[in-house]
Amino acid sequence: MEYGIISIAIPLLTIILAIITKDVIVSLLGGIFVGLLVLNDFSFLDTIIAFFDGIVAQFAQGWITKTLLFMLFVGAIIRILSDAGAVERFVAYLSLKSERIDSPKGAMLLAYVIGVVIFIESSITSMVAATVAKPLCDKNNVSREKLAYICDSTSAPVCTIVPLNGWGALLLGLIVAAIDAHVIGGDAVSLLLEAIIFNFYAWVTLLIVLLVILFNINIGPMKHAKAKKYENKHANTDVKPSLWHMVLPIVVVVGMVPLALLYTGKGDIFAGSGSTSVYYATIVTLIFMYFYFVPTKNISHKNYFKSLYNGMGEMLPVTLILLFAIYIGDVIGDLGTAKFIAHLLDGNISPMLIPLLVFLVSSMTAFATGTSWGTFSIMLPIALALGATMDLHIPLLIAAVMSGGVFGDHTSPISDTTIISSMAAGCDHIEHVRTQIPYALIGGVLAAVAFLVSGWAMV
Repeated sequence: MEYGIISIAIPLLTIILAIITKDVIVSLLGGIFVGLLVLNDFSFLDTIIAFFDGIVAQFAQGWITKTLLFMLFVGAIIRILSDAGAVERFVAYLSLKSERIDSPKGAMLLAYVIGVVIFIESSITSMVAATVAKPLCDKNNVSREKLAYICDSTSAPVCTIVPLNGWGALLLGLIVAAIDAHVIGGDAVSLLLEAIIFNFYAWVTLLIVLLVILFNINIGPMKHAKAKKYENKHANTDVKPSLWHMVLPIVVVVGMVPLALLYTGKGDIFAGSGSTSVYYATIVTLIFMYFYFVPTKNISHKNYFKSLYNGMGEMLPVTLILLFAIYIGDVIGDLGTAKFIAHLLDGNISPMLIPLLVFLVSSMTAFATGTSWGTFSIMLPIALALGATMDLHIPLLIAAVMSGGVFGDHTSPISDTTIISSMAAGCDHIEHVRTQIPYALIGGVLAAVAFLVSGWAMV
């Protein structure tokens, strides 16, 4: 059965709900329910039954369950690192070493390097980078706004370029969902790795930030940002500086992913199961952290498991977003949204413009909602189905959604990463948004041009 314009109305409703409510879970649930209502001939009772049966059906698929557990385990890893004092000791270690780079450029480069190296979670990236570099930036007359910009501009972009984290799990899950539903073909890991190459906004943003640091480029409101008065506060002498408590667990989780891909792919890393690999990696890391932290009395046996449960609980909202994102992808697929859009666009809009349009719509959605994850969840199923129907290069469309989601999130005043960056750097939130937007817009324009050129080259 063909649903025509109704098939477009469902994803549009999801986006509108996200803009109005600023709540991705509510918007996804709304889109799922209305979509199921259409699919069940507007029978309210049948829709309710189909909704709850559909949730159970998601867990019947092994890859979905593994991906959801991975999300929960990532939360546990982050919380244990914090509660075991690994983050605090890491900050103390970097603060101690920062004396060797006591200059304005050195202070900013310190924040940049930390932002690039710590890719496990965007919030941790911003918090650690700002906490370590803030005293050195104050001492060397670098404004808090500049520090917040550096932290904000390295967190999310790096997490999408090195997706061995929750970001990668979400993207991988959405891609696998499309493959499993026979919307697209290929291997999810290979598609995601190729999409990283086309993730233009992330690459351009990291380059712009580096140039801003090296050549002290100040444009727009950033020209008027003033540094805070330096206060030489003594560090907590009870904290023993340590690099390895933070680094070793990250090395384990990062190193286990390719090993697990080789194992599940029977020697072929690109034939391995992405969902199984990240699932195995987090399990091994949690076991490693127990035997690393508990015997050394960095955390007790009881507190280890308390942190594990608390960390998993903190990731429940994100896990629900992923679950409902996969669910709405199935609903949109049943409605035939992509086929109908492709039919409308056929002969009216050149296929070469589709990557650019996907980037722009994703950007607007992320800016309005303040969430790149929510944007991925809403836009990626549509983009993948559209790309398959119009025979476009799938990794390019994945990258367009990734770049658009990060760009919109980067410029949005209600984005959690934007708020965390300004808070961690200790500057006024609105001033952070004002000073950052000109740089982000430059990156957005360059990325838009890149997607236009790429669309033309690949059609």
